[in-house]
Amino acid sequence: MSELVIDLEAEKKEILKRYRTLLKACKPTMKKGDKQMIRNAFDMALESHQDMRRKSGEPYIYHPIAVAQIAAQEIGLGTTSIVCALLHDVVEDTDISLEDIEHVFGKKVATIIDGLTKISGVFDYDSSLQAENFRKMLLTLADDVRVILIKLADRLHNMRTMDFMPRDKQLKISSETIYLYAPLAHRLGLYTMKSELEDLSMKYMEPETYKYIAQQLNEKKTERENFIRDFIGPINEILEEQGLKADLYGRPKSIHSIWNKMRKKNIPFDEVYDLFAIRIILNSKPENEKSDCWKAYSIVTDLYHPNPDRLRDWISSPKANGYESLHTTVMGPRGQWVEVQIRTKRMNEIAEKGFAAHWKYKEPSADSGLDLWIQKVREMLSNPEANALDFLDDFKMNLFSDEIFIFTPKGALIQLPIEATALDFAFEIHTDIGTSCIGAKVNHKLVPLSYKLQNGDQVEIITSSKQSPKEDWLSFVVTAKAKSKIKSALKEEKRKIAEDGKEILERKLRSLKITYNSDNLHKLAYYFKLHTTLDLLYNVAKGLIDVKQLKEFVASEKTIENKPEKTESTFDPLLKKVKGNDSDTLLIGEDLQKIDYKLSTCCNPIPGDDVFGFVTVGDGIKIHRTNCPNAAKLMSNYGYRVVKAKWNSQKELAFLTGLKIHGIDEVGLINNLTTVISSDFKVNMRSITVDSDQGIFEGSIMVFVNDTEHLDNLIAKLKQVKGVTSVTRFDSQPINLVKAS
Repeated sequence: MSELVIDLEAEKKEILKRYRTLLKACKPTMKKGDKQMIRNAFDMALESHQDMRRKSGEPYIYHPIAVAQIAAQEIGLGTTSIVCALLHDVVEDTDISLEDIEHVFGKKVATIIDGLTKISGVFDYDSSLQAENFRKMLLTLADDVRVILIKLADRLHNMRTMDFMPRDKQLKISSETIYLYAPLAHRLGLYTMKSELEDLSMKYMEPETYKYIAQQLNEKKTERENFIRDFIGPINEILEEQGLKADLYGRPKSIHSIWNKMRKKNIPFDEVYDLFAIRIILNSKPENEKSDCWKAYSIVTDLYHPNPDRLRDWISSPKANGYESLHTTVMGPRGQWVEVQIRTKRMNEIAEKGFAAHWKYKEPSADSGLDLWIQKVREMLSNPEANALDFLDDFKMNLFSDEIFIFTPKGALIQLPIEATALDFAFEIHTDIGTSCIGAKVNHKLVPLSYKLQNGDQVEIITSSKQSPKEDWLSFVVTAKAKSKIKSALKEEKRKIAEDGKEILERKLRSLKITYNSDNLHKLAYYFKLHTTLDLLYNVAKGLIDVKQLKEFVASEKTIENKPEKTESTFDPLLKKVKGNDSDTLLIGEDLQKIDYKLSTCCNPIPGDDVFGFVTVGDGIKIHRTNCPNAAKLMSNYGYRVVKAKWNSQKELAFLTGLKIHGIDEVGLINNLTTVISSDFKVNMRSITVDSDQGIFEGSIMVFVNDTEHLDNLIAKLKQVKGVTSVTRFDSQPINLVKAS
């Protein structure tokens, strides 16, 4: 008994220590009376959560304190947000009501906590309507952005402390984080948080690769530090001579961004040269900021040759999320490219703390890019027609994109995402201009609607009253606004045509003695593989479904109801459908039983890969690799359809996978490769395609292997063949983390 008392005493001390650390972080923004308000919130949280513990066994109160600490220290939020962070789980998890909170802390705190409570289930692990819930979350963002900032702090702390969660939960939470939370942090200007969220997601989704890159970075740390010291020494000297006060340091790139580079360029770690960026933070007066940054740029480029294609000027035209900085890439003293970022202290704080810092420096009347963005979010949310999943896709696409700046004929500046077209520009000006747009003049030259705009273009839109939106417009617009307005217009058009289809279908069904009701409409839509009954009526009106096909429907006894997929129970029959002897390579579901499945063709999993099962609507369970290009989207949007899957010790079965081989085209290379595959490894090849161009060899080979170990051994052996420079598994990410010897 005494041991427990000692434990509780130690915990009490630890809680107080953490609370004091939090107060220290709040100091910069504290006003009179704030300390007492924070204390009241802490006391209420402490009492409410006193009997609760986290999965790790720690007292639950550690979590709200940590979220408040992140909000104060890493985002720089003020007292109201700290109070809300401390109380963010109270209404949902305890007996305290919103009225109680309003009574003690006032209306504003109650409103923010209400927003946080409403979205607490947004990414509930079993939630079946992820996209709709995410939409709810954005509605709260449009009311008070602090709701989202506290939610991000909450997510960051959960990601930092996820080791005690079961593996399947880790995967789902990491998927949502990489799919939505990291892009959201990016959009709100929280670059440091975005990088950490990406790294933590990768730690759980790609544990081996994550460990490998972390280890490599650690091993080369001293060498890197020496290089940085030699590089910044001369810059520092000249800055001091010219009276410019600055801090210079090397900042390592995040593990996730290094991995992205390896994947995009298909190169091993050894060939990634820009593992860090040099940062120059100038201590400038507001009126000298711009000129000081350009002076520093001039000093750097006098010392080291710049790459002319790699200058990024976000000082003259800041990004929409408020980011300001000068980026250039220069040739370092050891013959390698080095990225240099030049900014002032104020700019750096905005880059680190995003929106919160932006408020601190912003003139009350100035319209920041972020305010405009939140205005766009409100516009998107005001469209009642939008399908939640389409909305989520469109929204996500606009979260990560960098901006280009386009001028109107009168010289007004419009910001659009990179890859935006003339039609996107038209919709950005006004919906009516977008829907009636027939072409555009870019820099006084006539261009089609699908023309991709370049930074600095001047655009004039040409309209016609006879024009109306077309289906193919959706294939080239990139802004969420244009997409949602086009979809609305097309849907309206479809609805008008479907009205005629309704009369035709009623008549035809009457002649076949079938009642026209919603139940039968759903069955018909399911039978004709259509998504909605609106599509069914539209197809009937267009003559794509005739009486003969309707008679076939009557004859067939397909009466599967196309009910909305709301809960996991819809899929229970599928999960219970057990197949015979051949499917014992994979165990599926919570109790890991043998169930019928198909291997997904988008990532071709083989035994040994980290996998999960996904319950499809009409095609049973499909198995995907956890690093499949579609995994994050599936786990984020359809978490309720994801089931556990684990490889069993299987018989000698062979699985098809593809290998890409690059190298120098030596005499006898193909013969040497096929010898390794067929003779040494006794592996069957299904196909081989080879392309040779001016001495460079590129081949694709489809082979049958038993599992990942078998595949890894084969790859290692192929890399030893003379002339081969790299071997990668091409249905997903490259396997060659290390340079081929």
